Amino acid sequence: MARAGHLIDSLWRVAGFVACALWMSACGGESGETSRPAAARPVQTELVEAPEFSGDSAYAHVARQVAFGPRVPNSAAHQACASWITQKLKDYGADVTVQTGRVTAYDGAVLDIQNIFGAFRPDAKRRVLLYAHWDTRPYADRDSVRIKDPIDGANDGASGVGVLLELARIMGDSLPNVGVDIAFFDAEDYGEPEWLPNRDQDYTDWCLGSQYWARKVHVPGYRAKYGILLDMVGAKGAVFNREGTSMETSPRVVDKVWSTAKKLGYGDLFRNRITPQTVDDNLFVSQIAGIPSANIVHYHMDTKQMGYFQYHHTHGDNLDAIDMDVLDAVGEVVTQVVYAE
Repeated sequence: MARAGHLIDSLWRVAGFVACALWMSACGGESGETSRPAAARPVQTELVEAPEFSGDSAYAHVARQVAFGPRVPNSAAHQACASWITQKLKDYGADVTVQTGRVTAYDGAVLDIQNIFGAFRPDAKRRVLLYAHWDTRPYADRDSVRIKDPIDGANDGASGVGVLLELARIMGDSLPNVGVDIAFFDAEDYGEPEWLPNRDQDYTDWCLGSQYWARKVHVPGYRAKYGILLDMVGAKGAVFNREGTSMETSPRVVDKVWSTAKKLGYGDLFRNRITPQTVDDNLFVSQIAGIPSANIVHYHMDTKQMGYFQYHHTHGDNLDAIDMDVLDAVGEVVTQVVYAE
């Protein structure tokens, strides 16, 4: 318990630092552009022969999730999707663990959550954690219509899951040299809506599933060398600048991913500007669980379009927003990173 208290104190210090610059988290939040922290020698990456990633398959996984309807905690669609994800991981040969729990939302609602894990090479000590959130926003609070209705979350939710399920299929056929854990965190997007007058300034009402897990990991003593978060990785016109919190907590992991993308020819997609620091699952995984993580997230740094992708937290975040080629590119990069270990 003393260790947990120390980690939570560390989180509050980081959350306080982030909150002073943020106005909304991505789970929601964003601030002005930050400078890159001083770092050690850049990570050197070499390409290896890796299995072929299928953007078609990833897209099919995205479409299947959207077909369930909005995956809001405590809903029938949420439970149906959880069962489907769990079964897909089993079908692909993963050692599956479903962590259930209850968390309290910003409005006092008690949410029944499911964090879903698929382990490949579960006995390997050297491990990599790949993760995304699988729930969807219960409100369209950045829209101008039906703002209190839930969204499809094709990009914000389903895209990361779709890419990681395709990677699970690949690993079921051809195991990498390291242990890999694929995690799908729940209740990431149940933060306070924008229409409320007093925004929660510590932002811990977001990312409830990853916070729950980070304080009570699904395998006692669980450790991973590093993690990669996939959040909003499938939209048309996507760009992935270096996310600010990742650069603050885990710059070498970011370098590993972005340098791999460049060598694969995706330098136009994975760009080198540094975004504002955001509050997303990687903050809590890095600071509470102690696993340095990079966040691949669609965030524009152009003056004419500053911020998350065009349909973030709106009803436009539907299947029409998804680009199979973007899913393919992100999947190819993450696959290469894993199989290069």
